[in-house]
Amino acid sequence: MGSQTRKLAKRLLVDIKPVLCYNVIGHVTGNTTSNTRGDMSQGKVTIREVATRAGVSHQTVSRVINGSRHVLPETRERVLAAMAELGYQPNAIARSLAAGQSYLLGCIAQNLTDYTFACIIEGAERYAREYGYYMLSASAEDEFTFKSLIEQLVRSGRVDGLIVTQPYLDQRFQHLPHDIPVVLVGAGARDRRFCSVMVDNQGGARLALEHLLQLGHRQIAMITGPSVEDCVLERNEGYAAVLRAAGLAFDARYVAQGDWSASSGYEAVKSWLAQGLPFTAIFAQNDRMAIGAIRALHEQGLRVPEDVSIVGFDDMPLAAYFDPPLTTIRQDMQAIGREAARLLLQAFEGSQCATQILIPPQLVIRKSTTHRG
Repeated sequence: MGSQTRKLAKRLLVDIKPVLCYNVIGHVTGNTTSNTRGDMSQGKVTIREVATRAGVSHQTVSRVINGSRHVLPETRERVLAAMAELGYQPNAIARSLAAGQSYLLGCIAQNLTDYTFACIIEGAERYAREYGYYMLSASAEDEFTFKSLIEQLVRSGRVDGLIVTQPYLDQRFQHLPHDIPVVLVGAGARDRRFCSVMVDNQGGARLALEHLLQLGHRQIAMITGPSVEDCVLERNEGYAAVLRAAGLAFDARYVAQGDWSASSGYEAVKSWLAQGLPFTAIFAQNDRMAIGAIRALHEQGLRVPEDVSIVGFDDMPLAAYFDPPLTTIRQDMQAIGREAARLLLQAFEGSQCATQILIPPQLVIRKSTTHRG
C-alpha cells in the first residue's frame, strides 16, 4: 500500500472531528463534521464488507480499528487499504466503548491565544489525529481553575492522557493526576512519574549571548520574563554562564524583568535610558519584548542595529517583518507539541517515558544585530 493510501486510511479512523472548547467553568461546546470518500456512504459500508475486501474476519477488522497490537503488519495494511478503498468510516462512539478508551487527549495551558501555547497544541493535535486520537484543549489561568478542570477531564474519564504546559507557574502541580499518563511541557519534571518536553532554554540563551559577543558587544542587557517560570530561570542561567566564560562580571543593573508583553520590553529600555545605563546590545527573552525594546530605542533616536543590537527568542511569524527584521532564537513549538503527544501514545503502549526531552533551539540571524561600531 502506498504512502498516500496509508495516510488516507489513518484519517478514515479519525474523520469525525469534534470541535471542542472549554471555558473557565468547564462547559463543553462542540459540533461534529463527518466526511466520506468514494461512491458508498458511511451507512452503506459495513465492517463485514471491509473484511470481505481485505480477506479477513470481521473480528480482525475490529482489532485494527481499535488499535490492537495483535494484528500482523501485513494484515493491518490490507485492512487499512480496504477501508480507504470503500470509504469506510468507523463509528467513533462504538469504537470508544469497545476499547474502553475515550480516544481524547487533554491539554491544559494558561490560555489558548498565546502564540507559543497555540503552536504546541496544534503540533500535539496533528500528531494525535494521525493515530486516531482527538485533542481537547482547555485554559486555566489559576490553580483553582486548573484543579476544577482536572476533576472534569480526568476524574470523569473524559481523557486518556494529559499534556500540561508550565505546571509550576503556581501550585497547580499539586493537582496533577497519577492515574493517567501526563506529559509536562515548558518545564522539567520534578516527579519521576511524569515526563517532560521543553526547548533547551539555557542553550538558547547561550546562542544569543555568544552571537552578541562574537560581534564585539560587552555591555549586554537582558529583558526577562516572569521569574516564577522555569524557562526564565534557565535563560537567566545561560546568560550568566556565557558572561562568566567570557570573563565579564554579572551586573544586576543590566537585567530587567518583563511580563512577555511588548509594553514591558518598551518600559525596560526606557528605564535603562533614563538611568543613563550604557549598553550596546539587548537579549530579550521573547520576540514581543524585543519589539517593544526596538520601539523605545527608536523614540530616543537610537538605531537598531547601528547603535544597539537586539536578539529575541521564539521566532514568531512576524519576527521576519519587524523593522528591522529580528535576529532571534527559534524554538520549534509544534515539534514540542508533537513530542508531547508521542510520549502520551507511547505510555498507552506501556513504554517508559524519558524523564526529560530537550528540543534544540536555533539561532536565526537577521538585521537587528551587527558588529559593535
